[in-house]
Amino acid sequence: MKSKTSYAFFNRELSWLEFNDRVLQCSKNKDLPLLERLKFLSITGSNLDEFFMVRVGGLQMLVSKGIAKKDNSGLRPNEQLDAILSRCRTMVKSQYACRSELEKCLAKEGIRRLLPKELTGEQSRHAEHVFDNDLLPILSPMVLSATPHPPLLVNRMLYCAVKLTAPQDPLAPKPVSDQNKKLPVRRIAIIPIGKNLARFLSMPSDGGYEFMLIEDIVEMFVHRFFPGEKIVEFATMRLTRNADMSVREDDAHDLLSEMEAVIDARKHGDYVRLEIDDKASDSLISSLTSVLSVPAGTVFRIGGPLDLSAYMRMADLAGYDKLRYKPWPPQTAPAIKSTPSMLSLIGKQDLLLIHPYESFDPVVRFIQEASIDPDVVSIKQILYRTSKKSPIVAALIAAANAGKYVTAIVELKARFDEERNIEWAKELEDAGVQVIYGVKGLKTHAKVCIVIRREGSGLVRYAHFGTGNYNEITACIYSDTSYLTRNEDLCADASSFFNCITGNSQPNYYRKIEAAPIGMKDRILELIEAETERCRQGQKAYIRAKMNSLTHPEIIEALYKASKAGVSIKLNIRGICCLRPGVKGLSETISVKSIVGRFLEHARILCFANGGKEKFFICTADWMQRNLDKRVELMVPVDEKASRARLLQILDICDKDTKNSWELCADGSWQPIGATLKKDFDCHALLYEDSRENAEKPKRLKRTAFEAHKPKSSRK
Repeated sequence: MKSKTSYAFFNRELSWLEFNDRVLQCSKNKDLPLLERLKFLSITGSNLDEFFMVRVGGLQMLVSKGIAKKDNSGLRPNEQLDAILSRCRTMVKSQYACRSELEKCLAKEGIRRLLPKELTGEQSRHAEHVFDNDLLPILSPMVLSATPHPPLLVNRMLYCAVKLTAPQDPLAPKPVSDQNKKLPVRRIAIIPIGKNLARFLSMPSDGGYEFMLIEDIVEMFVHRFFPGEKIVEFATMRLTRNADMSVREDDAHDLLSEMEAVIDARKHGDYVRLEIDDKASDSLISSLTSVLSVPAGTVFRIGGPLDLSAYMRMADLAGYDKLRYKPWPPQTAPAIKSTPSMLSLIGKQDLLLIHPYESFDPVVRFIQEASIDPDVVSIKQILYRTSKKSPIVAALIAAANAGKYVTAIVELKARFDEERNIEWAKELEDAGVQVIYGVKGLKTHAKVCIVIRREGSGLVRYAHFGTGNYNEITACIYSDTSYLTRNEDLCADASSFFNCITGNSQPNYYRKIEAAPIGMKDRILELIEAETERCRQGQKAYIRAKMNSLTHPEIIEALYKASKAGVSIKLNIRGICCLRPGVKGLSETISVKSIVGRFLEHARILCFANGGKEKFFICTADWMQRNLDKRVELMVPVDEKASRARLLQILDICDKDTKNSWELCADGSWQPIGATLKKDFDCHALLYEDSRENAEKPKRLKRTAFEAHKPKSSRK
């Protein structure tokens, strides 16, 4: 096989679209609760929005520059765009067919969307009241005309496009050529539906929850915006802009200001997609695309309400718990629950936490306790994506206010979280925290926190390594791992890692960890090659890896080489996979599965046979070029016995899953595993049940303890 042939690699973008389709299949799964299905559908809409903003926008830029370089699958940028748009049209039809089905099912449960023609008298009066009091004073139409500077339309905002016939001026002279057939003057107006307005408006009802969409109410009374004019046509529309903007760090003397400029530039990015109501006429669409310079072939006629991501709010509707998953409260291990101090507990033993089955609170508590502990002298932490009201950021501010030496590496280039991170950076700086804006030319994606405490033996370091963000909200829905340790080697490496970033120095020699972009890729290739060589020597060899995406050509080539040697390779990849498994003579020993279910699989866990002495790692990096070559990442070995056993348990349980799993075939299709095996093994349920049993084990032991009756003493 020649290196990097189209035969050996799937296209990255098309592979991502197949991942989004697996999420869409969850919304079609009738075994899932209705509102959870609606949530999955909403996620597919949000995913597709981001895909167009970043991936499609980037490809359109390549095409406009005349770049025709083929990717590893053999496709040029224009060929990728054609394939993407074709696949997206099929997906959008499937999305809206699912939305229609869900709307009918929800109506049977009392959650019903009302159309204008279905309103009762009371409901019509209420709709008019809403329009007159809540919409008419706020909304402002604007004329759309072919000028050098057409109005700036906001990315992903809902708009109402209205075609009007202007009133004729009775004093205007009539055309000499045809005085009796003067054509009416038509124009197009745009009404922006602000993002802060509620999309779903409650209506009076005798039972259940009945609602109208805001655009339906606007359409009912749109004539009030244009007195004396005839409404010829009304259609909702939505534009997506290119957001694939990158900061020019070589020219950036002030990265904070440069990132603010990038955020502002996105508001003016080229249009990459126009979504419009499928009842819109060809002439209206032609006028819109001409005035707004929307690229040919990127118009999507939508057979239903635009912006499926908005339905996430509907999925959170109160009072319909029976239409949701049964709650699974995150569990807390007894040792953590009973300890007076996280630092003292970590000092005695390493802790591996599995989120969201186990609570993220111990990690928050670890940082909060450090912020008020009088013996803690320093806290160092990386912040990539945080929550809006982050208790961790609050703890760092409190620590700085208490006089502790606090360093925060805030990654301003975390896409679509830049504004929040800029806000946090300013607040942290105001509190006296030493803030570092990542590394020039790279994104700092590692997740680590170091606490340095003065104890009797001197300065002692404690560390937290994670596969997910320091975000207590997403930790309830993302499947991740946290590793808390006082291991001297790991903590020393963590300190060296921080010093390398904050001091702009060359990376030091690490005792145990590996970091990208220098070291990690070579280490992974070395581990794969070691398994390949052992297999050639007749030893048992295998690789088990769980991650989000696999695209790196060097890693894929190394895995193909290992497979040819006979190494058993089991890959659990949630999203993109460019590797082609199960091909005779290429990848016969490689299997790829994807788990898409109740929780978002996010943990990166690696296991190598290592001649019978298994090596386990947790990582922040997927096996992608962007992670291994263009980001600051961490790969942390886990050597503690109990923690290794838990990582193995995760891999084993996920391997057995049939309920949420799909298998990648050699032709690029994904097949649901449960459909062929006719089994119902749910890894999420089993991992949660295991965490719950561990949390309740002390109670059960106490309940089942035997207490013997002792005879009274006969002595007097």
